[in-house]
Amino acid sequence: MKKGFLLSIFILVIFVSCKKDKDAKINIFPVSKDKELGAQMDAFINSDTSGMVVLNEAQYPKSYARLKHIRDYILASGKLKYKDDFPWKVTIIRDDTTLNAFATPGGYMYVYTGLIKYLDSEDHLAGVMGHEMAHADRRHGTSQMSKQYGVETLFSLVLGQNPGMLGQLTEGLLTLKFSRNDEAEADDYSVQYLCQNPAEYEADGAAGFFEKLLASGSGSSTPAFLSTHPSDQSRVENITAKANSLGCDVNAHNPTGFQEMKKELGF
Repeated sequence: MKKGFLLSIFILVIFVSCKKDKDAKINIFPVSKDKELGAQMDAFINSDTSGMVVLNEAQYPKSYARLKHIRDYILASGKLKYKDDFPWKVTIIRDDTTLNAFATPGGYMYVYTGLIKYLDSEDHLAGVMGHEMAHADRRHGTSQMSKQYGVETLFSLVLGQNPGMLGQLTEGLLTLKFSRNDEAEADDYSVQYLCQNPAEYEADGAAGFFEKLLASGSGSSTPAFLSTHPSDQSRVENITAKANSLGCDVNAHNPTGFQEMKKELGF
């Protein structure tokens, strides 16, 4: 068993050394490592050293209920490969000035209050969550880390020879930038997740969010989301085109629960 695993890694090392496409997917992690890294990051975020303020679910039941409803709707699409393997835990971070949301490997999701405050529609929030869940389900995080940190370093981590590296990887995930291919794939799956019948959200909800984000990012301060998810108008158009090509519902729904969530959060 061990020989077979080592042979697989050796073949992958040869493949990586010959591959020149910067957007090629390279991932030496087993899925179990995605879950381990996600759990490590979740522990870090909930620790006193992270500097993040995590909102307690018992104090914000309506807000967590809405996020879980969106999550469950996306999971019900039947399009997620690791639907039953990842925990898909949702967490709200209190930071009213930061427009951001992210998902770690292994399906741990985080939404900043600044993003909720900024958005006008739950449709757009669903689009963002679908996009982030796609990054986790398509394993973009560990794929990018494989390229960023190098095969040799991660090889030692997979074999348990460098456990101290986990802390550095956990913090590095907060600012991890995805490739253009990863972003396009996450956009594509966000549409597929929301393209359901009957529909509760407009399938191209992510497009409305990115459109507003692009407009607000034209000034001196770039929103945090754009710093790790670079975008342009063609991306908005591609999301809408994907929804139309699939015959999805692109009408705004904006459930009333979104306004109740904003009110509970003080917006």
